[in-house]
Amino acid sequence: MSATPNPDLRTGAQILCEALVRQGVDVIFGIPGGAIMPFYHALPEYSEQLHHVLCRHEQGAGHAAEGYARASGRVGVCVATSGPGATNLVTPIADAWMDSSPMVAITGQVSSALLGTDAFQETDIVGITVPITKHSYLVRDPREIPRVIAEAFYLASTGRPGPVLVDVTKDAQQASIVPDWNVTLDLAGYDDHRQCEVNAGAVREAAALLASSSRPLILVGNGVIQSGASAELLALAEYTGIPVITTLHGLGSFPQDHPLSLGMPGMHGWVHVNRAIQRCDVLLNVGSRFDDRVTGKASTFAPHAAVIHVDVDPSEIGKLVPVRVGIVGDARAALRALKSALEELPTRNADATGAEFENRSAWLEEVHALRDKFEPRQAYRRRTDDGTLQPNDVCAALNAARRARGNCRVVTDVGQHQMWTAQLLDWHRPRSHITSGGSGTMGFAVPAALGAAIALPDETIWVVVGDGGFQMTNQEIATMAQEGLTNVKIAIVNNGYLGMVRQWQQLFEGRRYSGTPLSGPDFAKLAEAYGVCGVTVDSVDQVEQAIDDAWNYPGVVVLDFRVEREANVFPIVPQGRSIGEMLVDAHTHTTPSVVAAYAERP
Repeated sequence: MSATPNPDLRTGAQILCEALVRQGVDVIFGIPGGAIMPFYHALPEYSEQLHHVLCRHEQGAGHAAEGYARASGRVGVCVATSGPGATNLVTPIADAWMDSSPMVAITGQVSSALLGTDAFQETDIVGITVPITKHSYLVRDPREIPRVIAEAFYLASTGRPGPVLVDVTKDAQQASIVPDWNVTLDLAGYDDHRQCEVNAGAVREAAALLASSSRPLILVGNGVIQSGASAELLALAEYTGIPVITTLHGLGSFPQDHPLSLGMPGMHGWVHVNRAIQRCDVLLNVGSRFDDRVTGKASTFAPHAAVIHVDVDPSEIGKLVPVRVGIVGDARAALRALKSALEELPTRNADATGAEFENRSAWLEEVHALRDKFEPRQAYRRRTDDGTLQPNDVCAALNAARRARGNCRVVTDVGQHQMWTAQLLDWHRPRSHITSGGSGTMGFAVPAALGAAIALPDETIWVVVGDGGFQMTNQEIATMAQEGLTNVKIAIVNNGYLGMVRQWQQLFEGRRYSGTPLSGPDFAKLAEAYGVCGVTVDSVDQVEQAIDDAWNYPGVVVLDFRVEREANVFPIVPQGRSIGEMLVDAHTHTTPSVVAAYAERP
């Protein structure tokens, strides 16, 4: 007589599905394969809780999980099989690592008995991803799954967010056990620094520096958005009258139309912003890691400033730029504490050193004077006479449409179009600007927009992408069509080149366009082949109508904007130069020495 089956028995694959449900996951992006097949066998049992999005490439699945996370603030989840499936996730995992995006990547692995035997599709994905994850797990026992998944989501979403890999062997997915959900996290040595109170002494020292300064600046990055600290940032800036500059990943954290907003710094930042950095006497950095694209030559960055650095990751403080005061902790908590400390000074208008907050109007006027001097020299502000469609025409029309209809989310790829979009569109709210920053991953935008569109089905998601990046991952448009998405609109800034590389070749390598001229298909016809709407735009007078029609169209639209082929991004800081040395106009230079002669110096 056979024993009665235990109704509480679950396979490791079922436990994995239920563990995701218990973490609040409702969407996963992935592609099945041999080593992850047991998970996919169990998945239909959880179809009411877990919606699986079948992507066309694992890289697309990973970027979609990133886009989902960046748009929603929740942990994005992607799934792949072993071997090439797992290695195809490496690029989005690295991208999430560089941009501090919360993501859990789940991969199947060959059975435990085959580990280390060079079995079919065996790859040590744990070893590969150790440098680019907060933690990587290899699970060989199904009893570990509840704890490992709980830990993975906690690690991915706390402290400085980032990716976590969970690699599960096939036999662990197939074995049956009674799961124990009463788990204790085993995270010895992990400190997320969000729960800790910021150091009161450091806050008081920082407040005293800010109060006594006559030319202060606030530099904000992704950390302000990650911690939801925009209201606290606005309150501190308005209380002190300190102008605010925002990094590429900080765009939207501070309303760009605010009188204290100056714009973006760095390699493609505005001249007046970089000048302000080089002139300031106190620089408060909140949630930015002093990336080289912000600092230029680090030894020359903010040479007169006492630097205050707020970051949830203590390893970032003092890593690249010398710091007078370091504050480890959550950006929101630190900004609140700084404002409270400033309010507790003897008087608002004058502390012991005699500095007055109101005197900062002279500092702001100085920076605005720089802006008034250099903005007219910016070619984007002027129309060409020949009627050629320029990238800034596309940005201007998109910006006007956003103003008329209300803000949407914008996902950009990497290259010239990325910088034009960052420079020329208005950014007013957090998480409205999504891009690949630290890793600079071409092919990011289309799949990331897929993830953002699924996370926010009631919002319009605009993609701005170059013809190079679009050709890397455009197959995810098929996924959009399969999912029935209606809220994604794709604007291709098509110049027939790998544009940013071509620009550097023009300016610094004697116009030797090696490997940058780029052919491609008819993108409008390609879109139609995918079952979505495609439109070609090649003249200025078509741009506004095309964007308006795309916005009104109840489905995915691909707009192929055929722009001036050799339009360039300005300003630009040449490699190895100080941010005080910026190329500001479109002269065609052929050697680095000539470039230096035209550089604007402090």
